[in-house]
Amino acid sequence: MQITVLREEDLRQAVELWEATGLTRPWNDALADARRALAEPTSTVLSIVENDQLMATAMVGHDGHRGWLYYVAVDPCRQGNGLGRALVDAAVLWLRDLGVPKVQLMVREENSAVIDFYERRGFEDQHVAVLGKRLDRP
Repeated sequence: MQITVLREEDLRQAVELWEATGLTRPWNDALADARRALAEPTSTVLSIVENDQLMATAMVGHDGHRGWLYYVAVDPCRQGNGLGRALVDAAVLWLRDLGVPKVQLMVREENSAVIDFYERRGFEDQHVAVLGKRLDRP
């Protein structure tokens, strides 16, 4: 298994994977998210590709203090084979190598089954509420 930065030619497959795993929302442009992450020095999208087929992704970025994981997705046919663990570990290492002291992620309420996965990777509930405001609308 080789983890690399997502290639431009795999962007569409990444969005399809995120849609298949329920990570996209109609109000977010996932393709723009990926392009932005790949263009900025403080973020990237890690991927596992096998035989030109995208198997898994993890978007990672930071603000200097906190790192964030997004779009952690594994092809449903390949889940349970260590791809997610490998990508999360690689994303954490990417942040650690940059000196980022903390990593966080958000789990949607309807995806709570994945919480055990993250807890096994050392993540803990932070007991905070996440509030948001759209800036691209009036």
